Order: sequence, then structure tokens, then C-alpha cells
Amino acid sequence: MTTPSTTSSGSGGVTGAGGSGSPRSGLPGQRGSDAPKRGAGKSANSSEHRPREITVGFLVGRLIALGLVAALLLFGLPPLIRTDNWIGVGVLVAAGAGIAYLYLTRRHVPLKYLLPGTVFLIVFQLVPVILTVSTAFTNFGDGHRGTKEEAITAIQTGSLEQVAGAASYNLSPALKDGKLVFLLVPVDDKGDPVLDQAKVGTADGLTDLTGLTDANLSLTKQLSEVPGYDILSKPDASARGDEIANFAVPTEQGAIKSSGLSKAVELRAVRAYDAACDCVTDTKTGTVYPADEAKGYFVSADGTVLSGGQGWKVGVGWANFTRIFTDKTVSGNFFSVFVWNVVFALLSVLTTFALGLVCALALHSPRMRGTKIYRTILILPYAMPSFAMLLVWRDMFNKDFGLINNLFGWHIDWLGQPTTARLSLVLVNLWLGFPYMFLVATGALQAIPKELTEASSIDGATAWQGFKRVTLPLLLVALTPLLISSFAYNFNNFNAIKLVTDGGPYAIDNATVGATDLLISYTYRLAFGGIAQLGFAAAVSVIIFTLVAVMSIIGFRRSRSLEEVYS
Repeated sequence: MTTPSTTSSGSGGVTGAGGSGSPRSGLPGQRGSDAPKRGAGKSANSSEHRPREITVGFLVGRLIALGLVAALLLFGLPPLIRTDNWIGVGVLVAAGAGIAYLYLTRRHVPLKYLLPGTVFLIVFQLVPVILTVSTAFTNFGDGHRGTKEEAITAIQTGSLEQVAGAASYNLSPALKDGKLVFLLVPVDDKGDPVLDQAKVGTADGLTDLTGLTDANLSLTKQLSEVPGYDILSKPDASARGDEIANFAVPTEQGAIKSSGLSKAVELRAVRAYDAACDCVTDTKTGTVYPADEAKGYFVSADGTVLSGGQGWKVGVGWANFTRIFTDKTVSGNFFSVFVWNVVFALLSVLTTFALGLVCALALHSPRMRGTKIYRTILILPYAMPSFAMLLVWRDMFNKDFGLINNLFGWHIDWLGQPTTARLSLVLVNLWLGFPYMFLVATGALQAIPKELTEASSIDGATAWQGFKRVTLPLLLVALTPLLISSFAYNFNNFNAIKLVTDGGPYAIDNATVGATDLLISYTYRLAFGGIAQLGFAAAVSVIIFTLVAVMSIIGFRRSRSLEEVYS
């Protein structure tokens, strides 16, 4: 059987249907079927090697990339090098080289657009989560914010006392390369300056100050001018009084600190650290405080922690998480707070969604007039600053002079009773949250095809049946993710609790937790009510994050099944 592919145009060259005939394209004067392909291939190759045009956008993009790399290295490398963080230096240099390669070549075009968003996602989302989780396994907080070396320095500096016979100096606060230094001139028994023993005091210690003569002194025997140093005037020194008072020049015996703005004295540390025993000794009492690496404290043999509570940051494993469930102060109220937390978040979402949906349905009706005006009025609560409105609502619920009691002639202690305080919070959140639900419901209603609702009415469905069977399911498919995110937000709605009820009312015998406390406000009070316990607060935050994540995952799975049914 003959097919169109067996006959070729031109001089009558014939090939088989399967292409097994003689390849006549190679004969002189013949143009085989593959000749144009070779020509086309040459044309394509020639266009690939043709130099591409360098546009203004190309140059601007490269300049921006080079500027970003230069800024990254300029601001990131110096502090890393000063701290001998060579791993960080390597990572930063590798990152800069990668960015430069990516944006200075024409390859990997999709990655050029994905990289900035990915970097911002990591910086603003993953890094805070990672830091919070890592902090939850430490004792980080007041007294445990730094390293062991910093703790030792703070202990010794905090125990400085002036001793008999310690040197005293005429002090001239000055600036050297923008940094504060002390120009110190010892005085003899008569109070006269000894210029040949003058020193420069910095945060690193003392160095000699040579070349001084009486010409460098003022009438008050203070240094008035020293080459290379900018001596502060009295007004400038007064303006930096706190900085001068806190500045310490380390010495072998202790440190030199200011006594006013014109005098300085050498102080000696009462508590001295001995690296041989890894302990701090109180020279007054003779008590020895060995280091407890597990707790990050210096503790004596009888269990007394070195006074002042100065310690260092150490890993404590699961201790913070264990405390949540074993410490009666915490665990005794944790479950009740959690139950109210879930109820508050659910009520906030359901009430705001219900009211917002009702308003959206009313203004979605084609028979409604003046919809623009109504919509503007309805979104006013959403446009107002929430913190200001929360304070206004708190005053409106006041028992004695609140607007609500005065308007209706009531004498209800809204914020003084557990039930009414919780009801007040739900009402305040309803007023603040329904405009958002109104906006998203309005957008979702406009996206539902009118043919669906019209078809349901033609089939004999009532308005309620059409809403229940058609409109509401389609709305839930679109809005369930937003409802879940709203639940997560209200689960951690710290502002509403803090500004309206401050967690109260409180029981007479329990000032730790109030009737309206959420887990987030309860955590805040536990962690920051006295000494800041940031590690413990981070552990509770991880628990809250886990609870919200589990509930959100369940909600998303249910919304996915709903979407499959109505898709």
C-alpha cells in the first residue's frame, strides 16, 4: 500500500515507508529530506553563538547584585573577624560568591527570582523558630545571658571596693577614635599631679601616656590638651555621666573607676576567680564557690548560690519542659487556662465569622442600596488602631463610670467577675474582628457564580436551602484557611487580654493566673513577673506552637476533604 510518505518531491527520489531506502540526499544535485534539517541546525547554532545585546536592565541588575554582595561582605565580615568566627567568615564569603555567580551570569533564571523570597522566608520565619526552640533547652534569662567568662567579669567587677592605700588619679574623660578613654594622672600626698606616671585607661587596661608637661595642665591641675585625644568639656562629660560612671579600666588588683567627673580611684575585687579550682573566693569571708556547670552558677559546699544571682548560659535539656508538667505552680493552672484558651479562640472565630457573613450577605443583595456607604462604615473598627480601641472598650466596661453601665442604668462589674469578664472579651473581639470577616466573605461571595444559586432556586430550593446547600459550602471551601489562621491568631491574642483585663479577675489566694488568662499571657506572667526566665518562656512557646500546629493541621485536612467534595 502506498502512503504519502513514500513519494518525495524534486527529482523523483523514493524511499520506503520505514525510511530504509537509499539515502539519495548525499548525491550531487539531490536534496534529501534531511538537507533542510542540517541547514536549520546550522542556522540555530549560529544564532546561539551570536553575542547577546547588553541592555540597560542587564547592567543595572548586575550593579545591584554587586552592590548587595559588597554590602553583605562589608558589614558582615569585620565583626566576624574580630571575634575569630572563621566558620561564619567562610559561610558569608561562600554566600557572597554564590550570589555574585547567580546574578552575574545568564544561567539559572528561575533561581534569580526564587532566591530573595527564600532568603526572606528563612530569615523571618525559620530563624526565629529555630532560635526559640534552641533557647527552650537552655537556662537563658536574667543572670544567665552571657558566657562563663562574661559572668566571671561581672562578678569581679560588681564586687569592687576601695581599699586603704589604693591609688587615686586626676581624671580627664576623653575620646579616642570616637571611643571613651580615661586620661589618668596620679597625685602625690600633696595633691600635685605626677605627670611622668600618667596613664591612658581603656576597656582593655592601662598604657603609658608620655610627653606631658605643665603646659598640658589647666589652672585646676587637670589635663586640658593632649595630642591625639579629644578631652571632654564639663558639659559634654556631664551629658555622658552614666557612661563615665559605668566605665571600668581593668587592673591587676581590680579596676579603676570614676569618682565624679574629675577623680578616679583604683578598686579591688572582693571576689576573685581562680582558674585552677574553677571557683570564686570571697576574700572577706573566705567562702569558696565552685562552678556548677549543670546549673550555670557558682555554688558553695552548703548549696548557697553566689549572691547577686550572676551565672552563665548553659544547656538544661528537657528541664524547662518537665517543669511545665511537674511544677504545681505551673501545671496546676495549665489545663484550665488551655480550655479557656480554646473556647476563647473558637468563640472569637465563630462570632466574627457569623456577623461578618450576615453583613456581607445583606450588602451582597442586588436590592440593597448605598452599599458603598455601609461597607465604609462597617470596616471602621478594622481601620482603627486596635490597641487604642481596646483601651476605650476597657473604660466602657468600667463599673463606676463606664458608658455601658451609665447608658442602661446597670451596676454590673463587667471586668470584676470571671463570667462577665470573659463575655466582655468575646464582645470586644467581635467588634474588632467582624470587619475582617466581612471583607473576606464579600470577596468570596462575589466569586461564586450566580448560575449556581439561580439553578438551586429553579429546582425549587428556598433561599435558606440554597444558602445551606450551595453558598455556605462554597464559602467554607474558600475561607477555611482564613478561619484557621484567625483561630491561631486569637489563640495567642495577647493584646486583648493585656489591655482589657490584664488576665483578671484573680482569686484572692492566687495572683499567678487570672480567669481570662490565655496561655500566652500566663506564660508572660510566669516568665517576666519577677526574674526573666526566657528559656522557660521559650519552652512554653514551643508547647503553644505545637498545640496550634496540631489543631491547624486537623483543620486543614478537614478543609481539604470539603474541597474535594465540592470541587
